[in-house]
Amino acid sequence: MNIAGIRRKVLVWLGVVALAAGLVACRGGDSRAGEAGESASAHGSASPQRPNIVWVLTDDLSSDLVNYMPHVKDMQKNGLSFSNYTVTDSLCCPSRSSIFTGKFPHNTGVFTNVAPDGGFQTFHDKGNESHTFATALQGQGYRTAMMGKYLNGYQPDMTVNGEKNYVPPGWDEWAVAGNGYKEYDYTLNQNGSTVDHGHEPKDYLTDVVSGKGQEFIEKSARDKKPFMLDISTFAPHGPATPAPQDEGTFKDLELPRPPAFDKTPEDAPQWLQSKKSFTPQQVKKITQTYRKRVRAVQAVDRMIGDLQEKLKKEGVYDDTVFAFASDNGFHMGQYRLMPGKQTAFDTDVNVPLVVTGPGVERGASTDAVASNIDICPTFTELGGGEPDPRTDGRSLVPLLKGETPKDWPRTALVEHHGPNTSPDDPDKPRKGSGNPPSYEALRTGRYTYVEYRNGSHEYYDRAKDPDMLHNTYARLPSDAKAQLTSRLKKLQDCKGSKECGAAAASG
Repeated sequence: MNIAGIRRKVLVWLGVVALAAGLVACRGGDSRAGEAGESASAHGSASPQRPNIVWVLTDDLSSDLVNYMPHVKDMQKNGLSFSNYTVTDSLCCPSRSSIFTGKFPHNTGVFTNVAPDGGFQTFHDKGNESHTFATALQGQGYRTAMMGKYLNGYQPDMTVNGEKNYVPPGWDEWAVAGNGYKEYDYTLNQNGSTVDHGHEPKDYLTDVVSGKGQEFIEKSARDKKPFMLDISTFAPHGPATPAPQDEGTFKDLELPRPPAFDKTPEDAPQWLQSKKSFTPQQVKKITQTYRKRVRAVQAVDRMIGDLQEKLKKEGVYDDTVFAFASDNGFHMGQYRLMPGKQTAFDTDVNVPLVVTGPGVERGASTDAVASNIDICPTFTELGGGEPDPRTDGRSLVPLLKGETPKDWPRTALVEHHGPNTSPDDPDKPRKGSGNPPSYEALRTGRYTYVEYRNGSHEYYDRAKDPDMLHNTYARLPSDAKAQLTSRLKKLQDCKGSKECGAAAASG
């Protein structure tokens, strides 16, 4: 057995010890959670109280692509959709860091995709890997699997703390690529061993992780073990390479042109003011990019359907919570920006979140404010644990059941460091796609407030201006401006669910 395999066995043993002591990450010290876990383990299978969890996370998927994903649309009919789900930054690594830990960027220390204030190495050096939903669920007796994309900067053959082909704690199964954006010619770390993949149709990455995910479901179900499967695709991130069977499809698909297309907001922030109207060549390029993205998500949608069918075949579908989301959104010509992200506009920070499963409302939608910091405590509670008070988020389980607590947060926080100029970052903005300076933002069910470090401000009343084309900050009364600054400051400085929950309660 290699070092990684031995390490995982030790981690499982440590997780059991931590469970007994009530000290598992992402949960508190409620002994009843431990008793529930032991009871479920004794029975050897997941139950509606301790469901299996399948988490499909896409890369750069914007809400408009859901129209071309029939299995996701079917999930919307059979589950709960979150219309006000906001990411902590419209950038891959900080958003994924928040998902894993339930913490804001100012508490993970991950603000960008590369060092010194972002990327895998920063996430690791700050000790975040010991406090994720994976370590929590593994400690609660779950089999856990991570497949696809992890964090920017992670490489399958890297050595970390003396461990070659590093596998982070919390994962029983690991099948993760480094640079898998092209979907071909990548290296996969499979449980501590590296495997090279070429350019044959069988090597298409989304299909590869789909197959491995189905194998994990089959093995877990037959072993009668509760399981958590995290499949994080590189699609539809650029270059948005389609699966072989999807090449040439949607070749005549028209580009959506919402009200904000090729327009800048009234009183736009400084970094956006000089944008000129698109040329025909630019519109053509945006259209081509859009068609590529639609092609790329076809394999993701098929994967969702295949995973669901495997769950049904193994007899565990009715005991499985299945969730779908994206790490951030993507603008496609809105605000006179070429395809990209990293802004505080809804195109970039308001992304799909759809959940199905036992006890989840069917065919419903909630406008309650939710954020990616809520994913970790949600999975922890679903697994029978109590969310760790050190996380900044709050479990979405009450919302899944159709209940909205009176003290539910009303405000989400977005934190962004920019402009992004690193040549090592695959998300370095291309010409004309938008590269805002550092900012913090508040997003409620009604408005978006952005405060830039350079002194610029934005305020959009989305109830009246859903396309965010009228920045009315200058017309706000001075006391309203002061309140916004105060609310933002409290969230920027908060730490832990109690303090952050109180700061997010106003809106």
